[in-house]
Amino acid sequence: MDQHFKQAIVSGESSLGIEFGSTRIKATLINNQFGIIASSSYEWENQRIGHYWTYHQREMVGGLQDVYGQLKQQVMTNYGVKLQKIGAIGCSGMMQGYIVLDESGELLVPFRTWRNATTSTAATCLTRQFQFKIPERWSIAHLYQAIINNEEHVKHIKYITTLSGYMHFLLTGSKAIGAGDASGMFPIDRTTCKYNEKMLAQFNELISENAYPWHLEDILPSVLTAGEHAGYLHETGARLIDPSGDLQAGIPFCPPEGDAGTGMVATNSIQTRSGNISAGTSIFAMFVLDKDIGVYPEIDIVTTPDGNPVAMVLANNCTSDINAWIRVFHECCEAMGLEIDHNHLFHVLFNKAMEADPDGGGLLSYGYYSGENITGISKGRPLFVRSPESRFNLANLMRTHLFSAFGALRLGMDILTQKENVTVDHILAHGGLFKTPLVGQKICAAALDVPVSVMSTAGEGGSWGIAILASYMIQKKKNESLVDFLTLQVFNGIEASKVEPDRVDVHGFARFMERYKKGLAIEQAAVDHFIEKD
Repeated sequence: MDQHFKQAIVSGESSLGIEFGSTRIKATLINNQFGIIASSSYEWENQRIGHYWTYHQREMVGGLQDVYGQLKQQVMTNYGVKLQKIGAIGCSGMMQGYIVLDESGELLVPFRTWRNATTSTAATCLTRQFQFKIPERWSIAHLYQAIINNEEHVKHIKYITTLSGYMHFLLTGSKAIGAGDASGMFPIDRTTCKYNEKMLAQFNELISENAYPWHLEDILPSVLTAGEHAGYLHETGARLIDPSGDLQAGIPFCPPEGDAGTGMVATNSIQTRSGNISAGTSIFAMFVLDKDIGVYPEIDIVTTPDGNPVAMVLANNCTSDINAWIRVFHECCEAMGLEIDHNHLFHVLFNKAMEADPDGGGLLSYGYYSGENITGISKGRPLFVRSPESRFNLANLMRTHLFSAFGALRLGMDILTQKENVTVDHILAHGGLFKTPLVGQKICAAALDVPVSVMSTAGEGGSWGIAILASYMIQKKKNESLVDFLTLQVFNGIEASKVEPDRVDVHGFARFMERYKKGLAIEQAAVDHFIEKD
């Protein structure tokens, strides 16, 4: 038993991070030296109901209670004490999307996630109006599309927020959000770290004829930067997390953040010219900018948790199709009476990709479970294609799917590196695709032609990242920046494994990308002609 951890639990010298990710809700409890006391997770999946991808509100709360219950039980089992005090808490969640509440705090419509490609008209109009890229995923695009659609609920909106902001509101009653997550709702002014006032006025003028009983600034959450206090756990929130009644109210909360911001924190990638990549259900790469860049459909401008501008290339699809293929292989093993651990199967099949032809043997796949904005594909159509001349074997199959996970991202990255001359020295990687040692790193290094590093802490992901932000709020010294806190305290002495691009793999990926770009016509045909299930 670690007595330091036990003392931290008893005294409340700890921070709790809770992340509502796309496939898992995860909780991580750390001490004031950033060591992990306990962690837990709860698996969930989005559902397509009607025309929208969503997660049910019952499962948001149920998943929260499940991960906290697991955490509490771990603390009791490992340290023999009851979890009652926590120094600080933070909530993180998948960015963007659309959560709107009425006057009583109830959802007006089910949560519309970032995955919905239903706002192209609104996003295009707002991008033109603001002369600033507004992605389809952003909250303001969802809101304006609902206005264009004349949806009845819009006139009743009292509050619009993200998933992290919603959970924060349920637990504290505070209508606040971190700068990083806010930048996925509405453009942020880099000088004030608040919403862009000119664009707020433009939007209000744009919808003035609708005569809604609100202005946009009245229904958006207030924007806070890392280190600021964002409210306290109230009694109702304490019972929501811990129905047993053991958890004490009054715990301070840091600003809720999106998964992009917590990923930057978890990889110490918030300094200018640093970059990180997160590969899970979706995949995104982020680079903290030292200059302004042009407006491109493939590139979003968001911010770090402390308010600096970031170029973000995000592709909606990454590992979902890979996971589906792994499940089929697992079913095959079961049908033959073989008991194979799921994680071991991932390890074996991922490593098989290292035996493949450099370009994947002429195979092609698109793991598009949902529409893909970067390539202009409006609907999800996972697709695998080969010719009679392709070298169709297991190794090439796996390499092709791994290559495809980076395909759309690479198209966006080329704009940054080739048109804007953004310098990328190396990338820090995190997310499920990098769990198998070296394989994900080598594929990523080949796809982006840059060195890729993985820290020992990166596997903890966003729940650890938001726990660090909560810890920063209560531990920072006077005038200590988040950059200094991370560099000098959190990551001081932490090693990272680095993989350089292999030139054979880089050339192989380039040949794969030639097929990928030409084959988009096949993917579009699948959208146009494949009959959807009723």
